[in-house]
Formats: sequence, structure tokens, C-alpha cells
Amino acid sequence: MKLSLITLLLAILPLTLFAQDDQKNYSEAFNIIEVWLDAQRDFDMLPGISASVTEGQELIWSGAFGYANVENKIETTPATLGSVCSISKLFTSVAIMKLYDDGKLRLDDRIEDLLPWYDLEQRYTGSGPITVRALLTHSAGLPREADFPYWTGPDYPFPSTEMIVEQLDNQQTLYPASTYFQYSNLGMTLLGEVIAEVSGEAFDEYVQKNILDVLELNDTRTHLPEALYGNELATGYGVLLRDGTRNRVNLFQARGVMAAAGFSSNVIDLGAFASWQLRLMDSDSTEILKPSTLRYMQNVHFTDPDWETTWGLGFVVSKGPDGSKWVSHGGYCPGYQSLWTLNPKSERAYSVIINSNGVNPRKYSNGIHEILAKVTSKSVSSEALTDSLNLSDYTGYYQINDSESYLSSWEGKLVSIGLPNGNPADNMTMYRHLEGDTFVRIRQDDTDGETIAFERDENGDVIQYKRHQIYITKTNK
Repeated sequence: MKLSLITLLLAILPLTLFAQDDQKNYSEAFNIIEVWLDAQRDFDMLPGISASVTEGQELIWSGAFGYANVENKIETTPATLGSVCSISKLFTSVAIMKLYDDGKLRLDDRIEDLLPWYDLEQRYTGSGPITVRALLTHSAGLPREADFPYWTGPDYPFPSTEMIVEQLDNQQTLYPASTYFQYSNLGMTLLGEVIAEVSGEAFDEYVQKNILDVLELNDTRTHLPEALYGNELATGYGVLLRDGTRNRVNLFQARGVMAAAGFSSNVIDLGAFASWQLRLMDSDSTEILKPSTLRYMQNVHFTDPDWETTWGLGFVVSKGPDGSKWVSHGGYCPGYQSLWTLNPKSERAYSVIINSNGVNPRKYSNGIHEILAKVTSKSVSSEALTDSLNLSDYTGYYQINDSESYLSSWEGKLVSIGLPNGNPADNMTMYRHLEGDTFVRIRQDDTDGETIAFERDENGDVIQYKRHQIYITKTNK
């Protein structure tokens, strides 16, 4: 019996070792991501930023930098709430498609058949119908907004549903239906009313019961929780002014425009929202939606005549540099910007929330993605090099004149990245150990470049290195 057990263990052991060796270790990449995001927050002069990475059913990383409330020095955390603005449209789209799955509406139903009070003027006699599908793909030809100046500060006077309905007959279409892409908060607002009309429940109650509660997204709401503002809910700030400051933005409620722009959440919940989709796409069972319905939503349903703008049912659907499909949605509201993006092929999703305006969250999610993409499956720990070499001796911030860089370990080598950096993955310089405190740069073609030599003080601590006869000094940041 003992011999059989030993034989079984020996048979399993090589497979186990192979599986462990083949798994990627992202710890060094996450360190670089945190250093990079922390620096970018400072150089981009953001109040605060939070981000997360989801892989399958696991939130593999989350981080936060800066302040949720600058005046009171309340730090941002991954749990910090923010307005996710137009990411709200994804939840509204899922709610519409649940009604579709339940047989309560069709994608080609006309909006006037679903909403008896709909009376927006159609300017084009030859236009096709304005349908649920056209509203989901922003191709209905509707105006971008309801007939109110609710994006105007400082008070952002969002109208009630009743006010929007009352003013609808004063508006008219911009284009014939299914002709051009025209992003429309009004269109998604009308879909929110379709949900209420068809389900017989208030929009927010339907979404809460059928989506948020089911997925246990306890920090996602159809509104901004005023009682938490300036603490758990980050204070919003405006664009960067010429004097280097940002004005504090008044808290708003989207009211009648809730279905298009009213939700709040955090990067943890947005990661869980991604995990649900990845789980559903790999399933044969219904979970809120049928798996086939979600896959259908994430296919291209409308392409603008420019051949560049492609949209699914609620989702932005685009092709990445590697040819794989990405689905996403961004959000921009007074004081907040956000991005949620998912790659079904890699089963990885990224979420970013910033409590200020005038920045592009995509550059941060792209940077995170590209740094992680540089990780290989053959990670080598620094301990595997020699007993005497400790790469952590060299890790830290370095400065020459006013230029800043950061050195860290990377798969048994040193890596250097300049700060700030718009393209961090493309600007990671690798160094291979030669001897003692001397390393050599690894060129793009994998050959050796110039050497760098580190110097230590009398205590044995690294204080600087020399490259091209120039000294770069180690700092405390």
C-alpha cells in the first residue's frame, strides 16, 4: 500500500512541478504598476485614482493612490466609491436584455409601441423605425441629450422623468434611424423607461432586484449616496486649471437620466461585474441572462460609415492590436471619469475610477495591461541567481538633474522605467547581471549593450550607479 502511494506521488510530482513553472507570477509586474500609477497620479495632478485587474473569477490586483477628499486628506482605496456615469448604460442594457430573454420585448420593437407617450418628432419621412436595438447601438438618430442643460455647472440641474417626458415633443431627430452613430444619453434614458413600462416596476427597483442583488454588488447603486460624499464616496474635482489647481465639483444626482448616467460603484464591484460575464460566457446555464444573450450583446451590431466606430448591444466593441475582441464602456460625469474594459479571449478585465475630469482613464488601463503582457511563464527569482546577489539592494527611485526613474527586479533581471511615462511597457529597460555590482543593458535584439555599475557607501548600501559616464543617484523618492 505504501509503495503504491509513493508511486502515485512520483507520477503526479512532475506534472505538479510543470504546472507551477508554467504559471505566471505577476508580483513584480504589480510592483511596477503601483510605482507607475503613483507617479502618474502626481505628474497628472489627479486627486485620486483607483484601479483593479480581474482574471476569470479572481480579482488578482487592486490599488488606489491619492485622495478621495483632498481637503480632509481622506485617502483613496479600492473600495472608494465614485460616479461611473455612462458605465450605468451597461447595467441598463443588461436589464433590457433580461426582459428580452423573458419574452417581454423584442429588439426590433418600436419605441412608440413600448412607450405610449413617446412623441419626439421624426424629421425624416423615409426613416426606418426607432427600435430597442437602435437605441442600444446609439444609431437611432436621436439627440444626444434631453432638452435640459443638466451638464452645466455649478449645480447640474438634472430633470425628473416627468420633465423629460413633458419636453420630448419639443425635440426632433438628428438623422434617419440606423444611418449614423450618434451617442445618446436620451436614448438610454428612454430605455430606462421601457424597463419600467414593460416590467411594471420602477427602473431602479428592477435593476436592484434583478442585477445588483443577484450579483451581490453591494457597493453599486443607481444613484450617488449623498450621506457618504467626501468619505466613502470620493469628492469630485474638475479639470486641471492653468494655475495647477482643480475646483471641487458640486454633488449631483442624475434623476431622470439615471439609466444613462446615474450609477456609482467602485473598482472591486466593477471587477465582480466582469467576473459574472466571464463566468456566464463559459457556462450553459442562465444567470440573469442566457449565455448566448450576453455573447450576442458583445458582438458588433452597428458600424458607423466611418468604419471605425463599432457598437454592440450596450457595449463598445472594438478590435485590439493583437486582433482580439475587447468590450468596454467609459464614463465621464462632473468630477469623475471611469473605464471598464474586458478581453474575453484572455479572460481579463480592467477597471479605473478617477475623481476628476480632463484625463483619459484608458491610458491607465492600457498601461496596466501592457505591463502585465510583458510577464513570461518562465519567472526566475533573484534567489536563483547567486547566494550573494540580492536584486532588492538596487531597487528604488533614482534621479539625475530633475529626471526620475525607478529600478526593480524583473524575472531575475533589473528593470528601469522613467517617470512619468505615457507608455510604460514600451519604455522598460532590462539589465542582466555581469559580476559584482555591474549589469549590462539588454538590447531589443537580445544582445548586450552598455554596462551600468552601482556604487555603495561605507555601510554597503547602494547610493548611485554610473551609465555613459553619468552618475544617477538613488533617492528616497
